[in-house]
Amino acid sequence: MATTTQATDAEQRTSAGDTRLRLWNSVMAVLHFVQGVAMVLLAEGVLWPVTRTRYGFDPASETIFPETVSFVDANLPLLVAGFLFLSAFAHAVIATVRYEEYVRYLDRGMNPYRWYEYSVSASLMIVVIAMLAGIWDLGTLVSLFGLVAVMNLAGLLMEQRNESTADTDWTPYWVGCLAGIVPWVVIAITFVGTVTASGGEFPEFVIYIYVSIFVFFNLFALNMALQYLEVSRWKDYLFGEKTYIVLSLVAKSALAWQVYFGTLNSPI
Repeated sequence: MATTTQATDAEQRTSAGDTRLRLWNSVMAVLHFVQGVAMVLLAEGVLWPVTRTRYGFDPASETIFPETVSFVDANLPLLVAGFLFLSAFAHAVIATVRYEEYVRYLDRGMNPYRWYEYSVSASLMIVVIAMLAGIWDLGTLVSLFGLVAVMNLAGLLMEQRNESTADTDWTPYWVGCLAGIVPWVVIAITFVGTVTASGGEFPEFVIYIYVSIFVFFNLFALNMALQYLEVSRWKDYLFGEKTYIVLSLVAKSALAWQVYFGTLNSPI
């Protein structure tokens, strides 16, 4: 009886090929691309320092100490345009040359392309936020990038692991949450240190960015949890897929334009 019920549910489930997801991805590709172009054309060339830490040597006392030196000046608007263009490219590929495979993956309850893109674009987003918060050390930025990449690849593992399991294995989910929370803690530590040293002064738009994008990052995790708990409309995997698409656009747009107006109106 259970086998018959599962077969009936599978038959009634809407195939991704019968939806308008090709159109969804095409529109998202255009929206991300247009915003990326606008960022390149409209934004001022704000340069942000990236430093690296090395040993310094004091010959007088014959001691070593950590020394911060300049590494490169990063063009902030181009970094912002970068994660918009990455998303535009991913959506364009999905809507064209990889669409049939994308549909097959969705019908299996997974989308690896999403996690590949997020592992780069979301990681670049956290780097931008960290730099705005005052984290300019190359090693730290690379570490934050890597942690967010791990978080998203854990999402890939979550879908792969649970494709063939009767009971949901939440291990990849919690590993991803652990990796994903660390960058926000690191940035918060920098916030506190800066506010303490400056007597409470800090660019307000950076705080708004921190709070808003932190909320969006958690909404992605919530969306996955609702999918696997099969709550309400999330019983249909395709509803969760559309939710991911919308969240991605809104989160990237929110960060991009907060950075744009913040760096133009309140240069640090």
